[in-house]
Amino acid sequence: MQRILVGLVCLLTAALAFGADHYRVVKSIPIAGDGFWDYLTADSTGRKLYVSHNTEVAVVDLDSQKVVGKITGVKGVHGIVVADDLGRGFISAGQDNAVTIFDLKTLKTLGTVKTGTNPDGIVYEPVHHLVLTFNGRSNDATVIDAAKGVATGSIALGGRPEFPVADGHGDVYANIEDKSEIVRLDPVTREVKARWSILPCEGPSGLAMDTAGRRLFSVCDKTMAVVNADSGKVITTVPIGDGPDAASYDPVRHLAFSSNGEGTVTVVKQGPGDHYEVAETVKTQKGARTMTLDTKTHVLYLSVADFGPVPAATAQNPRRRPSLVPGTFKLLVVSW
Repeated sequence: MQRILVGLVCLLTAALAFGADHYRVVKSIPIAGDGFWDYLTADSTGRKLYVSHNTEVAVVDLDSQKVVGKITGVKGVHGIVVADDLGRGFISAGQDNAVTIFDLKTLKTLGTVKTGTNPDGIVYEPVHHLVLTFNGRSNDATVIDAAKGVATGSIALGGRPEFPVADGHGDVYANIEDKSEIVRLDPVTREVKARWSILPCEGPSGLAMDTAGRRLFSVCDKTMAVVNADSGKVITTVPIGDGPDAASYDPVRHLAFSSNGEGTVTVVKQGPGDHYEVAETVKTQKGARTMTLDTKTHVLYLSVADFGPVPAATAQNPRRRPSLVPGTFKLLVVSW
């Protein structure tokens, strides 16, 4: 009997570690209002989910999965990060060329900080209490003292930045989309410490990190590159869905995720000896490209709305987005 019990425990542990359970969309959470969206961020410590949506950020309680507030008046919201240790949150406002600072308890705006042009990706570096915005048009990063709410300088990136991550030891990494590179930054000295090609992964967008294992997961079109965060070596590539945008990593279940615009999430299983393989492909909804992970519950959240026809192209706007069906913006909840 003892051997049987030990065997069952081992099987359960393996299932948790290697993601044997299947993920699926279990529900959706409607979000009021219309307009496009970008990043969403799960604060697993503070139990809040922050969802970019046009000129505001919707705030969802992660436990009740209900909308509990919003932060308004932010033009061109892209990303949101939280500093739980400081009780502050930070929003990159692309049209304002600024960061909006807000109070995590009251959601009231505390101030703004000017950045480079079109701040998009944003990350909190907790060792030195710094926030960095990654500015899509000026091709640089703005460094902000998170406690004081003031910019301390900028870092030239030499290309168009996408998603960033912090490693928990003081360094920050970011994808450089038009160069197919990852840069490693020292935000204190404001220097680029390393620049690595991640080919054959071209045009990277989403970036996630296994901070304990020192592995980066960069997603490109139909490809996830697994990169050694110390040497910059591309360890392997894994096939993923079409049109990826975001990436996440679950340090307990040892799974990496890619949210793909085709309407899927690719789940990549991390095994021993730097072995990575696709565990499953989860059907979501076409256009569900942005994603975040609640590391406490291991649940994924994706933003999406229903799409209508694509407006006719014009000389001024040859690449038109499809129209959105009013009142259909929501979060998809993907669980196992």
